[in-house]
Amino acid sequence: MNMTEPTLAPPMALSTVDMAQIFAAHAARAARIEALRPSNKGRLFDGLMAAGITHVTVTFGGAGDSGQIESIGAWSGETAVDFPATEIAYAALISDDPEVEMRSLSLEDVVEQLAYDFLSDAHCGCENNGGAYGEFCFDAAARCIHLEFNQRIEALVDPHFASPVVEVI
Repeated sequence: MNMTEPTLAPPMALSTVDMAQIFAAHAARAARIEALRPSNKGRLFDGLMAAGITHVTVTFGGAGDSGQIESIGAWSGETAVDFPATEIAYAALISDDPEVEMRSLSLEDVVEQLAYDFLSDAHCGCENNGGAYGEFCFDAAARCIHLEFNQRIEALVDPHFASPVVEVI
């Protein structure tokens, strides 16, 4: 009888990763970030009104796994204006640090940060595949943010079944 070495690797040890703990930590961090938003929005709207800016428009677009904010425009009534050099406090969480970091950001940078945050929360992955496009309106006078969101849909059609659908009513 011949003895041969085993050719299969021994089974891997069971994972010690606690996914429930990871998900709970993620949910807790998301809740802390969400709790910072009202004060960040309030400081932004105060700063915009103090600068005479009534609303800000932010256009965004993305597809094919790439997305970005395309433009940010400030308005006083119906007149386009430049953002002032004014900076305001912005509260943020840094990595896994439990402390809140207060940053000094320009009004335009706070608008951009909040737009990316809202896109991530409401339409995470909107840059994937066909992507999406749209516009935010930060209405300083009404102290609210509106979002027009347009999702692109990609469809593959089997050429063997590519007959159009016609309905007669």
